[in-house]
Amino acid sequence: MRTVRLVAWASVATLVMALLAVLALDPARFGFTKAPFAASIGGPFKLVSHDGVTVTDATLKGRPFAIFFGFTNCPDVCPTSMLELSETMKELGPDADKIRFLFVSVDHEHDTGQHLKVYLANFDTRILGLTGTADQISIAARAYRAFYEKVKTKEGYTYNHTATTYLMDREGKLAGTIAYQEEAKSRLAKLKRLAGL
Repeated sequence: MRTVRLVAWASVATLVMALLAVLALDPARFGFTKAPFAASIGGPFKLVSHDGVTVTDATLKGRPFAIFFGFTNCPDVCPTSMLELSETMKELGPDADKIRFLFVSVDHEHDTGQHLKVYLANFDTRILGLTGTADQISIAARAYRAFYEKVKTKEGYTYNHTATTYLMDREGKLAGTIAYQEEAKSRLAKLKRLAGL
């Protein structure tokens, strides 16, 4: 009997430790952010919108925003993420206007303002495309701890990149994240919190 109890307690302890490890590695998945990690997301950057307007971290302050790093020739992650974001924006209705939605292209060679404009027309028109020089994009990606790398393919090239949407409060501080293919209810709840609803 004592052996059974020890095994049971060991199993419970292992489960608790596993849950704590997951929470420590990915707190936003559970609606939390670790202060040191959260403080390291976001920072100074300067990019240009698909309409030719300069956008910086300073111009974004005062209104919460959601920011995603990708590229227009992305075969699945980017269109899926933008479609899901568009669907959630539609569910929010007029309250979606309380948040800015940004798509930063990591492919400065291909994704001109016009390319971004045409691409994003397939989704919610309130999503603003951003681009810039290689250095400007690199600075913005580093500020958000977003990873991307160019990979050669038989057809030319593609990009491996972070598939997370960062949710930033009106001060430009991390308020949470939306994971790739996160449940619709969870996405909606997070954007409602971001909008202050």
